[in-house]
Amino acid sequence: MLAKADSSEPIARRLSKISRLTPSFSKEAPYVKSLLALFALVALPVMAAEPTLYGRYEYIALPEIGGEVLKAKMDTGALTASLSAKDIETFTRDGENWVRFRLGTKDVSNKVYEHKIARISKIKSRSDEEDEGDSTEVAKRPVVDLELCLGNVKRTVEVNLTDRSNFNYPLLIGAKALREFGAAVNPARRFTADKPDC
Repeated sequence: MLAKADSSEPIARRLSKISRLTPSFSKEAPYVKSLLALFALVALPVMAAEPTLYGRYEYIALPEIGGEVLKAKMDTGALTASLSAKDIETFTRDGENWVRFRLGTKDVSNKVYEHKIARISKIKSRSDEEDEGDSTEVAKRPVVDLELCLGNVKRTVEVNLTDRSNFNYPLLIGAKALREFGAAVNPARRFTADKPDC
């Protein structure tokens, strides 16, 4: 702690005392510059790049699922991505959990796909919005790590498999997947990205 300066002490003497207590960087200038450069490099990943703006609906390719191109709904209100699938069957292969399914979309082949399960998600949904009380149903869905291609960007994201045949869009891209793509959504626009090219 610094002692209180005596007001009768000459200014030159007070400045001399202060300069002795203040670190001098003249000898350490290269060290300080190196340290500042290191801090700048460390800060670069923190400074996020501007997100790419997409529309409310986009075309997305599934390279691992026959290269199918689907119309997807970009939904910031959903957490995970969901793919419309039917005939979903889980099984064990070499001690690991796998899932077998067909795409639940119109105008696609009846091909059966198999994929290793990353985890099982539990999705809560209200059975009826009009009912009083907190009646909820829990659905267990297999989640797979799946490559998706949006524009010319390819990312592997978690996708849960469920029957979305009653929905207009067979693929829903939730907040986690949007973060993977570095995406922001403008709900007033549609199909802003080029057709998938990955």
